Amino acid sequence: MSIAHRIRVEDVTVLSNDWYVLKKTILSFQRSDGAWQRQSRETYDRGNGAAILLYDPQRRTVILTRQFRYPAFVNGHDDLLIEVPAGLLDNAEPEARIRAEAMEETGFKLRDVRPVFDAFMSPGSVTERLHFFVCEYEPGDRATAGGGNEDEGEDIAVMEVDIDEALGMIASGTIRDGKTIMLLQYAALHLFPR
Repeated sequence: MSIAHRIRVEDVTVLSNDWYVLKKTILSFQRSDGAWQRQSRETYDRGNGAAILLYDPQRRTVILTRQFRYPAFVNGHDDLLIEVPAGLLDNAEPEARIRAEAMEETGFKLRDVRPVFDAFMSPGSVTERLHFFVCEYEPGDRATAGGGNEDEGEDIAVMEVDIDEALGMIASGTIRDGKTIMLLQYAALHLFPR
């Protein structure tokens, strides 16, 4: 159901256009009772992205990465962040981009990539829509060491983890990344039958 008729954009100001684009928008929104309410919102546009969980159903393992994330560090996470491979689309189709990103980060050449859902990860302020994928892997699918793109400041370690251990890492707070938690929970429900 479209809500475009309930939104009147009155002014948009670019606050920053450095790493990504931060805008302040003044708008009026028609509330459920019919009244128009003036609002001020800041939106951070970093583009859309994709994330993938590589899983081996026979060995009950998943591939995760560990890397430095400054925003998590300044918010009290004094460790590398454990994540699934992910990246921005950079104007590519989601499946094509996640194949390239997974190879870059983990060294795995992907076979049958399957989309599972998409989601807005922080819709109160960030415009990003993230496309989620899963893909079976075997150890022989690893073509390179991975590690990320040094020119982009990446220094990524690749981890192969048992699915039950990975789920335990969510419970213990070792895994705190939202997209990773979502894909691991999906895996527990759909990819690793008990």
